[in-house]
Amino acid sequence: MYGDYPDLTSVKKILVIKMRHHGDVLLTSPVFALLKKNIPDAQVDAFIYKDTLPMLEGHSSIHQFHLYDRAWKKLSFLKKLSQEVRILRKIRKEKYDLVLNLTEGDRGAIAALVSRARVRVGFDPENKGFKGKKKIYTHRVKNCKTARHTVEKQIDVLRRIGIFPSIEERDLSLHIPEEARISVRNQLDVKTGYIVIHPVSRWRFKCLPPKKIGELIVALHARGFPIVLSASPDPDELAMCEEILKAAPGIAVCNLGGKITLKELAALIEGSRCLICVDSVPLHIASATKTPLIALFGPTSDQNWGPWMHPKSRVVAQKTSCRPCFMDGCGGSKMSDCLFTLPISSILSAMEAVDYS
Repeated sequence: MYGDYPDLTSVKKILVIKMRHHGDVLLTSPVFALLKKNIPDAQVDAFIYKDTLPMLEGHSSIHQFHLYDRAWKKLSFLKKLSQEVRILRKIRKEKYDLVLNLTEGDRGAIAALVSRARVRVGFDPENKGFKGKKKIYTHRVKNCKTARHTVEKQIDVLRRIGIFPSIEERDLSLHIPEEARISVRNQLDVKTGYIVIHPVSRWRFKCLPPKKIGELIVALHARGFPIVLSASPDPDELAMCEEILKAAPGIAVCNLGGKITLKELAALIEGSRCLICVDSVPLHIASATKTPLIALFGPTSDQNWGPWMHPKSRVVAQKTSCRPCFMDGCGGSKMSDCLFTLPISSILSAMEAVDYS
């Protein structure tokens, strides 16, 4: 054949590795579905961080999970080593035929090596990482040098082994249990017609200032929209939510920051009229649920991380010569001027352009 694709006819067990954050993991969901469709008799497993499990838990194509607990990093060297050896032994014991490493880091490469799989696929490390890392893979994926959506980049790993999906087969999937929907409804004062604002990220330079989000809340309230605020339990994110509420005094906002699980967050977004958020995991959840979405981008790239296969979405960003700069704020200041000067009117105009009825 034109490509040196491996013979997949005898593959019975597959491991997909994605050691990254929540949004990155959710964006791998099409990979599992495509593997199961193209190799239906194979068992497909996942190796991910424990805290990202809700992003793939309940996926109909995944048989089992190997979970790496980030808390192990706080253990003593010997205890951490013991935990890592234990999970690597478990992976080897499974006797995988095919391992796909969707992560550029060393941990996934080591797991691929330890697996002893006949076919091991991963991104070309390009002389990064430990010595000999490139030789771990039987099939290396070339890194695209231009802007490319992360979903397509993940699917490149499948293309490298001869699986070429149609456009319709590349959509995201996210399982939301009914109990999550019930829990969210019990916590909401307004059951329908609400707008979710998720203004926070673990990286503050991706966020608008609290005062500007407060102005947005005031403007939306004046238009008659009930507002729900969401955030992770991170203390810095919760503190920012409090600043936002102070910037919109006298307006009733349902603040669920730190009060709901990831599955409940997905249920909250699914049931909302519209989601307004920065570049963070709720954006990708909305792409999976097809909730009308306004995504606010600053120094990061919407071409790489923006809405995916989502016709009811709009990206709002400044047309400055420097973005996306991929920097942690202007000049490394942790503050991004392209977000601090973003007009609220541009967010409201974007809302009018999507069907959020």
